Amino acid sequence: MNHKYLSELLDYHYWAQDRVFGAVEPLSPEQFTRELGNSFPSVRDTLGHIHFGERAWYARWQHEPVPTPDSVAYPDLDAIRQASKEHETKVRALLARLGQDGINQTMEYTSRIDGKQHRSPFWQMFQHLINHGTYHRGQVTMMLRQLGAQPVGTDLIRFYWERER
Repeated sequence: MNHKYLSELLDYHYWAQDRVFGAVEPLSPEQFTRELGNSFPSVRDTLGHIHFGERAWYARWQHEPVPTPDSVAYPDLDAIRQASKEHETKVRALLARLGQDGINQTMEYTSRIDGKQHRSPFWQMFQHLINHGTYHRGQVTMMLRQLGAQPVGTDLIRFYWERER
């Protein structure tokens, strides 16, 4: 795997995250927390889950205890946006520190999904982190439509088009 490519994917991830935060801004507090019957009940809970996923993988990579999910720790968009921005710095620093050789290192970890031990190269786990965010941002897009709000495009090609300009 190529370190430059992972760095681009990370740029995309946070670009898309910022766009979604902007699209969520006009929601009222009630809309932000309204249960809509999706994988995660509300826009807040879905954004909190994206952030939790980042924190969980980062903790594994640092050989720290994986945090417990807690969406209510983010009562409003500003709280989740600030937490995401602070965590972005850590993730970017870790990727830079690993360099080309480090992204190919393999590590063992226990999955919260199946409770089993797994062994994966860093780059596969990192790609999963990006894909996880993309998947759940798509759910936020659907929720915004359910709420009558204006969704925003976060397709990877849009990111590349913007970079061309």
